[in-house]
Amino acid sequence: MDKKDTKKKITILDKIKKYLKYKEIRNYLIFGVLTTAVNWIVFQLVNAVFMQHWSYANVIAWIVAVLFAYITNRKYVFNSQSRNILKELFMFVQFRIYSLLLEMLIMYVFIEILLLTPFTAKVIAAVVVVIANYVFSKAIVFKESRSVHGSN
Repeated sequence: MDKKDTKKKITILDKIKKYLKYKEIRNYLIFGVLTTAVNWIVFQLVNAVFMQHWSYANVIAWIVAVLFAYITNRKYVFNSQSRNILKELFMFVQFRIYSLLLEMLIMYVFIEILLLTPFTAKVIAAVVVVIANYVFSKAIVFKESRSVHGSN
């Protein structure tokens, strides 16, 4: 094996290490986009197609999105091995309720006070909510299962 092959292998190993280092954030962003899509599609269906008030549509969309998010975050983002799924789910939902209240407040301000369209307000609120949800999930909800089982 010559120097060129050694350098090539080191480069491949470095790329694998880099991929694994950012895997959690990358997966969170991928499944976050999918969760957001689920949320927005359900919101638009309930609000625009079924002509329901934005607040009602937002809560229905939130419920569907939280269920999707819990499953994907548990399995693909944080690789939770916790055997106490009900406790973990309860904590996940609890912190998602906090972010729902934050989202409702942001949407209220942008819709009722600043007179933006409901969907525009939802897009703006999503940025804040995605950041809050990642912090809650990483620091609190899935923390125990990672430290106990050695992943991450």
